[in-house]
Amino acid sequence: MLNLASAFTYSADQYPDKTAVICGETRLDYGQLNGAINQISNGLLAAGIGKGDNVALSCPNLPYFPMAYYAILKVGATVVPLNVLSTGREIAYYLNDCNAKAYFCFQGTPELPMAKSGYEGFQQAENCNHFWVMMADPSFSSSIDKTSSLAEMMASQPDECDIACTSADDTAVILYTSGTTGFPKGAELSHSNMVLNALASRSIMAFVFADVQIVTLPLFHSFGQTCQMNAGFATGNTLVLIPRFSPEAVFTALQQEKGTVFVGVPTMYWALLSYDNSADNFDMQGIIKTLRLGVSGGASLPLEILRGFEERYCVPILEGYGLSETCPVATFNHLDRSRKPGSVGTPIWGVEVRIVAEDGTVLSTGEVGEVAIRGHNIMKGYYGKPEATEATINKNGWFHSGDLGRLDDDGYLYIVDRVKDLIIRGGFNVYPREVEEVLMTHPGISLVAVIGIPLDQHGEEIKAYIVLKQGETLIEQDLIDWCKEQMAVYKYPRIVEFRDALPMTATGKILKKELKAELDG
Repeated sequence: MLNLASAFTYSADQYPDKTAVICGETRLDYGQLNGAINQISNGLLAAGIGKGDNVALSCPNLPYFPMAYYAILKVGATVVPLNVLSTGREIAYYLNDCNAKAYFCFQGTPELPMAKSGYEGFQQAENCNHFWVMMADPSFSSSIDKTSSLAEMMASQPDECDIACTSADDTAVILYTSGTTGFPKGAELSHSNMVLNALASRSIMAFVFADVQIVTLPLFHSFGQTCQMNAGFATGNTLVLIPRFSPEAVFTALQQEKGTVFVGVPTMYWALLSYDNSADNFDMQGIIKTLRLGVSGGASLPLEILRGFEERYCVPILEGYGLSETCPVATFNHLDRSRKPGSVGTPIWGVEVRIVAEDGTVLSTGEVGEVAIRGHNIMKGYYGKPEATEATINKNGWFHSGDLGRLDDDGYLYIVDRVKDLIIRGGFNVYPREVEEVLMTHPGISLVAVIGIPLDQHGEEIKAYIVLKQGETLIEQDLIDWCKEQMAVYKYPRIVEFRDALPMTATGKILKKELKAELDG
């Protein structure tokens, strides 16, 4: 028997009075959080949700997230965390694709009405029978007519619940990723995958019981979910949850809660390094004295940012590499080994990495090719997509990442580029085809090509080249505003260029390389 919920419940049993979560004015110890988890678990069981069912979860970094996450796991069901920026159209796709039986969704804000979008998607989901709204004020009824709030679902439920007997290979989590081809696919991660990666993360980052983690990485993403939430709770850490990143929020949390660990993506380090403290007068010396470790992932951290941050804040930043399909950690700059800035380190325990050519031939040291990974962290496959799984994981268990890299003489991995056209904006993967498919539904558009262009703040920005239908006229800002309504905020193009035609091959394939070459020229 192995269940990912044990990453939390062990600490709850051992340290019930230790502070588990801090979020604004809310402070919950392990015992209180565990009681809430058990009430939700019992509510799920009362609704007929149990082993083998998939349950979706849309929630920012609030105490509700670990409550629902571990409750779903505890009854033997599978958690399907969704990006909080998803639109109704996108949510409907996820719910139908994974055959979700129930859906927890946070109320949201006037600027981001999550429950409204969530319910819109829920209504289009064929087999999803339950929709619970997590209200910002638990004393309020659901903001969506004819639905129940989470508090109502938990009411009168006992605060004790046994963990369901799940096997190591049962699916614990389904994480949606654009990967390198087509529409989002759900990476099935087993209890064994997730537990081992959480324990490996705890080890390589040398977490200790006294650590206070500043958590601004979204918990719905594999990076924050495994490396901070699961690894942190397994260690008995205190997690300071920040629902929305800003330098002010991070420095406030570091100062007030004496944070020891910060984990982020490169754009976060860029923002912290660029921040002008003159107006807020944070005690930077006090923050520096307490903070012991920074960890970066999600994209390559520019050396100028790494060196500048370390010089200013006197803390090492360690880079790692992985994907949703690898739980996510595959390599890391280990604390007990020489660090190589610019590298994403060496494989973690139990994981192998090699560089291969297009035909699968293993390349020599220093040669650039596709990064292939094998080990306990490799997903079971893409949910309901055996052909996509077979195309990604070969018969010997090697997962082909779609990333280009090279290995040096010491086995350190360097990520060189991405295969094909995947765009990484603000740490989120955006696949151009998905954006193009939505744009093509606009009545005035005839043809479209979407590419990523370099941008310091977000890593890459999304640009759309548009060919209009004959006789149609469109204004750039009007189209951008339309895109905002159709796509999550990290997906829609901020830059639009209208063209009479797009460069093509003889067979009609759009030559995106030529569009990118124009930018370079």
